[in-house]
Amino acid sequence: MSVSPAELVGDQLSEDERRLLAPFVTDLDAPIFGLRNLPEVVKGALFSRYSRSDKSLRRMLLDEFISAPESGFDAIVGGAAATDAAAQLVAVHQAEAFYERVLIGYGDDSVAELGGAHIACEGVSNIAAKALEDSRIGISPLEKSTRYVVFNRKVGGRYRYLRERRIMASGHAARYEEALDGLFDTYGALLEPTIAYVRARTPREPGTSERAYASATRAKACDLLRGLLPMATLTNVGLFGNGRAFEYLLTKLYAAPLAELNELAGAMQRALDSLIPSFVKRAKSERGRQFQEYLRGARERVARTIAERGLPIADPDEGTLQPADSSQSGVTLVDYDPHAEARVVAAILYPHVERPLADVVAAVERLPAEERLALIRAYVGERASRFHRPGRAFEEPYYTFDLLADIGAYRDLQRHRLLTQERQRFGVLHGYVTPPELEEAGLARSYAEAIERAAAVCEAIGADMPEEAQYAVPMAFRVRWRVRLNLREVYHLAELRSAPQGHPVYRRIAQEIYRQVAAVHPSLAEGMRFVDLGAYELERLDAERRLDAKIERLKGGRGG
Repeated sequence: MSVSPAELVGDQLSEDERRLLAPFVTDLDAPIFGLRNLPEVVKGALFSRYSRSDKSLRRMLLDEFISAPESGFDAIVGGAAATDAAAQLVAVHQAEAFYERVLIGYGDDSVAELGGAHIACEGVSNIAAKALEDSRIGISPLEKSTRYVVFNRKVGGRYRYLRERRIMASGHAARYEEALDGLFDTYGALLEPTIAYVRARTPREPGTSERAYASATRAKACDLLRGLLPMATLTNVGLFGNGRAFEYLLTKLYAAPLAELNELAGAMQRALDSLIPSFVKRAKSERGRQFQEYLRGARERVARTIAERGLPIADPDEGTLQPADSSQSGVTLVDYDPHAEARVVAAILYPHVERPLADVVAAVERLPAEERLALIRAYVGERASRFHRPGRAFEEPYYTFDLLADIGAYRDLQRHRLLTQERQRFGVLHGYVTPPELEEAGLARSYAEAIERAAAVCEAIGADMPEEAQYAVPMAFRVRWRVRLNLREVYHLAELRSAPQGHPVYRRIAQEIYRQVAAVHPSLAEGMRFVDLGAYELERLDAERRLDAKIERLKGGRGG
């Protein structure tokens, strides 16, 4: 005799109950279903109770929310609140004591991961964008692209960059605006000549549409000129994240040394308070303020200790305002595990044997090299694409790299989150990169002049306010950052970022990471079959051709 899903979970719903539930669940009977038409606070509270009750989720929604007057369910979900965000917020606040009781009773920070929100952060500097994107998990960012968007537009007769408050109140204000205006003027003046040069150097091939060709050549020109954009350049960042991740992000922004980031935290707090107030309130609580003070204190204590002890933090022989060799990889493998192969093989074997890990490790130490390699190859298998990533055994070995590249490349690679990244200040100490294509096109002189004027202003501001001076740094200047990642993430980064459509600078970094890992661990790197070591003139062209094909297929589908 078969058992119905409802009987299996103990749900026997009356017709009235089914009518009440229908707007809020995707299925009234199936054991697998989704929630809909519910505010984040209701979903979060509902799931927090879920783990502490024997009731099914549908039954709990009925008994403890829909039918509980103190939950404010009707006011929050029904009537005017269903379409009026302001009315919904008022209703949430009126029932806040109920939700506080539910959430506090759960007693776990992870409950804040059960509610999420979409936040748009518009008109923020590139420095703020990097701070917003500096989250390992819990927040997914999307930023306006310097490859597909031209940044020479004026609003109200002024270029769109942050006129930072402290700088504008100082004696540096006029030179700051003059230098940054000069960067944008040069960017705009060079755009069309750069596009013309790219098109002359790489003529459109037969079979390539004008749309694909125009998009690819424009993208190439934007890539070549992005070094002119200062870190003050205003951009837009969209975020989706859960409450816990937002709470931590707010805490970091409140504690940051720049006024823009502190103000951004306040603005985000207000937006999140209208969406998921119960999940982010601790960012502005006494606990949150204590954490912020701790973060600020750590930064200040380290700086004070460095100053008091006279510790060297810069190479006095390293020049400023100097062009850098764009062909240099700037990739240094600093540290790796010499026992990586044995650790990986032990992790491969572990799920297949009923022995303690220590015994497995000892057994692997005795295995001949050919047996280890056979197990690694069996584990990797025949990968048909880069999306076929080896399993978690490849998370055993770690690699630490010191990277030096232009800020544009850093911005691209900073998006990787399943690793550790920390950068030094944006500055002019490490020189700037001039794309060789601009040299060939005869456009490098005006490019360099604009960058060096901005760099001189940056140095002047830096003598008084080193944090704020970062806004004046053009993206052509190099920045140093460290990356620590496991082998599994090396596969992902090296194969993804070496793809033909990528920017040539970060492609070279990805290629070099692969080469250096392969040099120390050839058996483990052997499976990285989708690292592209080639060089390409128009990085985006193949991707644009594929887009053409998709467009044609869609047209065909509509016609059919």
